[in-house]
Amino acid sequence: MQELSSSSKLKYIFSIPVIISALGYFVDIYDLLLFGIVRIPSLKALGLNPDTDGTFILNAQMVGLLIGGIFWGIFGDKKGRLSVLFGSILVYSLANIACSFLPHFPKEHLVYQYAGLRFIAGIGLAGELGAGITLVSESLPKNLRAIGTSVVAGFGLMGAVVAQLTVELAGGWNISYLIGGVLGILLLFLRISVSESGIYKNIEHKSVSGEIFFLFHQ
Repeated sequence: MQELSSSSKLKYIFSIPVIISALGYFVDIYDLLLFGIVRIPSLKALGLNPDTDGTFILNAQMVGLLIGGIFWGIFGDKKGRLSVLFGSILVYSLANIACSFLPHFPKEHLVYQYAGLRFIAGIGLAGELGAGITLVSESLPKNLRAIGTSVVAGFGLMGAVVAQLTVELAGGWNISYLIGGVLGILLLFLRISVSESGIYKNIEHKSVSGEIFFLFHQ
């Protein structure tokens, strides 16, 4: 195998798929941790119990993550990594924007509405990292895949810091949700420039199972 020059390695590591996947994971972590940060102020503002209602809503988000992880994995094998990236980011961005309008929702059954939105957000958030890492791994030479995925993971974790700062500076928990949703929509437009990985293109017209039963296959 031909050894890559330093400039070629940098070109691969900071290629469009890596940059977009890193930004995607950044927004993903931001939105994933946001409920934990704004849980108490948001629930108090909505007249809900931060303990019992908060636990119920968090559990709904976790269930959404579980279901979403399975769903997007199957969907990605059948329809491609980009389909997952576009679909997942659209789902959780719209869910977060809807969360920003919760103070204007009918007060009756508000806890179920909040839980439902976080469940939908969880489904969307589950697809981002898996599809992004898969796309990066399939787009880079095998000797650069570990570095590329590390760049994505390292930059993405900064989303946790920015989420906390945004909540402190935004002046309202619902504004933080709105910012997270808008960031996702902006990222959606950036994703237009990303092409499908070569590995998936090679198997696109072949029979790809992508069945849930393979999780339990030995």
